[in-house]
Amino acid sequence: MVQVVDAKEAEAMSAEALYAKLESSQQGLSAAEAASRLQALGANELNVEKTSIWKMLFGYFWGPIPWMIEIAAILSIINKDWMDFAIILALLIINAGIGFWQEYKASDALDALKAQLALKARVRRDGKWSEIPARELVPGDVIRIRLGDVVPADTKLTEGEYLSIDQAALTGESLPVSKKTGEIAYSGSVAKQGEMVGVVSATGGNTFFAKTAKLVESAGAVSHFQKAVLHIGNFLIIVALVLCVLLVAVQLKRGDAFLDVLQFVLILAVASIPVAMPAVLSVTMALGALALSKHKAIVSRLQAIEEMAGIDILCSDKTGTLTQNKITLGEPVLYAAKDAQELTLAGALASKEENNDAIDLAVFAGLSDRKALESYTPENFTPFDPVSKRTEAKVKTQDGHEEAYSKGAPQVIFDLCGLDAATRQKADTDVLSYAKKGYRTLGVARQADGKWTFLGILSLFDPPREDSAETISEARKHGIDVKMVTGDNTAIAAEISGQLGMGTNIIPASQFFKEGADLSHKMPETRKAIEQAEGFAEVFPEHKYGIVKALQERGHLVGMTGDGVNDAPALKQADVGIAVSGATDAARGAAALILTQPGLSVIIKAVEISRQIFERMMSYTIYRIAMTIDIMFFVVLSMLIFPVVAGAHFYPLTPIMIILLALLDDIPIMTIAYDRTRIDPKPVRWNMPRVITVSSALGAFSVVQTFGLLWLGMEYLGLSKDPGHLQTMLFLQLVVAGHLLLFLTRTSKFFFQPPFPSWQLLGAIVATQVVAVLICAFGLKLMPPLPWKWIGLVWGYNLAWMIGLDIFKVQLYRMIDARAKFHRKATDMMNKRLG
Repeated sequence: MVQVVDAKEAEAMSAEALYAKLESSQQGLSAAEAASRLQALGANELNVEKTSIWKMLFGYFWGPIPWMIEIAAILSIINKDWMDFAIILALLIINAGIGFWQEYKASDALDALKAQLALKARVRRDGKWSEIPARELVPGDVIRIRLGDVVPADTKLTEGEYLSIDQAALTGESLPVSKKTGEIAYSGSVAKQGEMVGVVSATGGNTFFAKTAKLVESAGAVSHFQKAVLHIGNFLIIVALVLCVLLVAVQLKRGDAFLDVLQFVLILAVASIPVAMPAVLSVTMALGALALSKHKAIVSRLQAIEEMAGIDILCSDKTGTLTQNKITLGEPVLYAAKDAQELTLAGALASKEENNDAIDLAVFAGLSDRKALESYTPENFTPFDPVSKRTEAKVKTQDGHEEAYSKGAPQVIFDLCGLDAATRQKADTDVLSYAKKGYRTLGVARQADGKWTFLGILSLFDPPREDSAETISEARKHGIDVKMVTGDNTAIAAEISGQLGMGTNIIPASQFFKEGADLSHKMPETRKAIEQAEGFAEVFPEHKYGIVKALQERGHLVGMTGDGVNDAPALKQADVGIAVSGATDAARGAAALILTQPGLSVIIKAVEISRQIFERMMSYTIYRIAMTIDIMFFVVLSMLIFPVVAGAHFYPLTPIMIILLALLDDIPIMTIAYDRTRIDPKPVRWNMPRVITVSSALGAFSVVQTFGLLWLGMEYLGLSKDPGHLQTMLFLQLVVAGHLLLFLTRTSKFFFQPPFPSWQLLGAIVATQVVAVLICAFGLKLMPPLPWKWIGLVWGYNLAWMIGLDIFKVQLYRMIDARAKFHRKATDMMNKRLG
C-alpha cells in the first residue's frame, strides 16, 4: 500500500523519485486508484473530536440549574412528596430533552453549512483536469495551485515558474514566500501570486502542520446581540437570587419548615430564571443560517446574521454581481496586427482555457480557427494578478522561435510596449470611446527578439443582469445605499451605473487614495466625499479597505463584496464581507457571507432573512425578560404583602404548579425560531435601552395584572378562605397571561395585524393552553379543580388585559420611536452647523 511521504523527505527527493515512491506520474492517478487510496488512507481532513451524543445529553443534567432541580427532587423524596418528585423529575428530563434537541439541531445546521463551505481542488485524474472536494485528495494526486487558492494538502511543486505563498497563519512569517520547482507548498497556506502544478505528498493529519484551511472558524461564536442578552440574563439571575434569599429569610422568620421553603425557592428560581435563553438564541440563529443557505447565501459565522440585518451601505462589485459575467468580444481595434484573427489568436495564446476565467473563455470563443493554436507550443504561463494586471505566456513556434504574448489592462500594455505619444493618445481615445458605450477593453502585445509590439485592443461587453436595476431599487426600499466598486475605468463604470439607476457620480479611487489607503481615509473631507460618491472606479484591492474604513468612520455598517485573494483585508474589515459566487478560497475564508449564486438579489434576500431572524431574537428577549419580572416579582411580593391567608402562611403557587408553569412555558418557546416576522424597512441594530424599556414596562404591567386577579379572587369570589382554589386560579392566570404576552412581544404593531404567527407557534400555544385548562378544570390530583365559570372568568379577564396592554405597547413604541427621531434630527442639524 502507498504511504504518505513526510514533507522534509519529499522536499529532499527529486520529482521523479517522489512520483516513483507514490506510484504516480505527471498524468496523475486513475479514478479507481484514487478511490482505493481514499478508502485505505482516509479523507484529507483532520480528525476533529466530536462530542458524543451521550456526553452532550449528560451535560444537561450537570450544572447550576440542573443541580437546583435535582436538589428539589431529593428534598421531595426526603419529605415523601412522591407526586412532587415525579413532576420535578419530569421537569428535569423535559428541560434536558429540549436543550439537547435544540443543541443537536443547531449542530446539524452548522455541520450542513460547513459541508457547503468545503474547499475544492483542481486535480488531474485519468489524464484530465477536474475539480473535486479537497477532502477527496490522496497522496500521488497531481493538482494545480493558483492565485487565491488555499493549498489543500502538502504538495511538492513540479511544474511552473513560481508561486508566492502566504504562510503567516502557519509559520508567523509576515511576508509571502516564493516557492519554485522542487519545493513544498504546505497545507493551509494561501497562494498570493503565480500558478504551479505539484504532486500531493501527504494529506489530512499527516501534513507537515497537521492542519487544513477551515472556513467556518467561529460558527458558534457569541454575537454582540447574544452577549448583550446574556448580560440581561445574568442581571435577572442576580435579581431572582436576591429575591429568593429575601423570601427564605422572611418565611423562616415566620416559622415555615426550612426544607419546605428551600424546595419552594429552588423551584421558583428554576421557573423564573431565563435558563433557556442561550439555547433559544443559538438554535434561532443556526436554523436561520440554514434557511439562508437554501437561498444560496452561506454564513461563515453566526454573528454575521446580526451584522447583515444592520448594514446600510453595500459596496458591490460590478462584474458578475451587477452584470451577467457573460463576456463577449466586440469589434477589435487593430494596430500592429494584420487582422482581427491575428489579434484574437495573440489574446488566446496569452490565456489558459482550463482556468475557466470568463475573459479567457470569451477570447477563445472569438477565435474563428482554433487549429491556429496548434502551431504554438506553450512553454510557460504567468496568470493575471491584481498587481501586474496582465497575463503573459511564453510559446515556441513550429520553426523553433520563442515568442511571448501578453494581454491585460490597456494602460499596462501601453506602458509595456513603450508607445510613442501620438500612438498612446490614439489608443487612449479608442479605450475611452469603448468605455462610454459600456465596453471593457484589453490591450494585446507580442514579444519577439526581446521587443514588445502593441498588436491592438480587444473590446469586451458584459451586459447588466436583468434583475440588477430592480434589485437595487429593492435595496433602497430596505434602507441600503448600493455603491459600485470596480477596477474598470470611470467611463465604463458611469455608463453601467447609469443604466442601473445607481447614479453617475463615479469617482476614480486614486482621487481619494493618492497617499495610500492608510493615510487618506483618516481625512474628514475625504471620508465625506467617499460617503457622497455613488461609486468608485479604477479600484485596486487595497483601495477597498480604505473605502470600507472611511464609510465605517462616518457611522455606517458596511457590506463589501469581493472575490480575489487581495480582497481579504477589505472583506475582514467590512461589517459584512461578502465573497461572491466563484470567489477564491482566500476570499471565502475572510468573508462573513459566501454566495453560491451570482447577482445582487442573493444579498438582498440574505438581508431580508437576517432581519427576520433578528426580529425573532428581539421578540423572544422582550418576552423572556417581561415573564421573569412577572413571575418572580408577583410571587415574592404577594408572599410579603399577604403573609397569612385562611389562617396559614400564603403561597400563591404550589411547587407542582411552578413546575408545570415552567414546562408549559418551554413548549411555545421552542417554536419561536419558526415564527413569521416582519421585514423591517430600515437596517436594524441592537438597541439595549429600547429592549429594557419595553420589556420592563410590559413586565411591570403584567405584575399589576396578576395582582388584579388575586384581588378579584380574594375580594369578590371569596377565595381568601379557600387558598387551594385561589392558587389554581393564579396558576391559570400566569399560564394564559404568559402565552398571550408572547403574541404581543412578537410585533411592535397591534397583535392582530400581519405578519400572523406561524402555525408552529400558534399550534404550540393552543396545545399548551388546552392542557392547562384541562388540568385546572379536572385537577388530576395536581391541584384543586376550578369551576368552568371561573376558568372563563380568567380567560375573559386576560383577553381584556391583552387588548389594553397591546394599546399601551403600541403607544410606548411610538413614543420611543418619536424620541429617537427627534434625537436624530437634532444630531443631523448639529452636524450640519459644524460642517
